Amino acid sequence: MLSTLIMTIIGADRPGLVQLVADRVAAHGGNWLESRMCRLGGEFAGIVRVELPSGSAADLTASLSALEGQGLRVVVHAEGAAVRQAQAGRLEYLEIVGNDRPGIVRQITGVLAAHSVNVEEFSSECVDAPMGGTQLFQARATVLVPAGVSTQLIRSELEKLASDLMVDLRLSQD
Repeated sequence: MLSTLIMTIIGADRPGLVQLVADRVAAHGGNWLESRMCRLGGEFAGIVRVELPSGSAADLTASLSALEGQGLRVVVHAEGAAVRQAQAGRLEYLEIVGNDRPGIVRQITGVLAAHSVNVEEFSSECVDAPMGGTQLFQARATVLVPAGVSTQLIRSELEKLASDLMVDLRLSQD
């Protein structure tokens, strides 16, 4: 029987951090299924899903806990047997670009949450504007719009908000 574990990883960034985790997963007979990792502000952060023999899960968890002495914190969660059923709906892609200011993410996600839209993946960054010396906020998201919820209604509310925030916003299925 196999177990699936979800791990969150954080620590001061340096070469070899992913290998520390991958070595332990492999040593316990695990298979690395998927992950998202990045460097943010000098810190390394990631989330990983692995599958391994059920009898190895506790040993792997203990082995990963020992990494805290090397400056890497790993939190392990067992994927539950009753994994959430896939929500019916359609994937949409959201892009946002505009002058940076506090509250953009809160306001955009407020519209999404009001319509029970699930954020499947989200990334954002602030970059120097090509001219003018200001900061631009850029974000990309994949969202799951529930069946029966109008994409046009969400788009309309987001466009009104984009006008207020002075950002460009695009919501599409491609």
